[in-house]
Amino acid sequence: MPKFDANGLVTAVAVDHVSGALLMLAHMDAEAIARTRETGFAHFHSRSRAKLWMKGESSGHVLRVIEIRVDCDQDALELRVQAAGPACHTLAPTCFYRRMTAEGSLERIEG
Repeated sequence: MPKFDANGLVTAVAVDHVSGALLMLAHMDAEAIARTRETGFAHFHSRSRAKLWMKGESSGHVLRVIEIRVDCDQDALELRVQAAGPACHTLAPTCFYRRMTAEGSLERIEG
């Protein structure tokens, strides 16, 4: 198992297994990891709702997990996934669809 923080969480990033695109960042606890391994679909711990959730449980935009990688310090996970639709709740393909400009404002990245 990875090294969990004081709240019992570990940071997890979901990456498209074909393109390598960074899709989203979330947190997992031991239960989320266990459910992900059991089902083959990404489950996370919602810090705001303080509960387990499966990505795409209401939208259908699930993330099928191909492989789970652990970083060298064992404090972060990389989920190699196949996405069934947009990864972001805004319907953008990735949650990282904006960049910070030199002035500090945000601008949308196309493609």
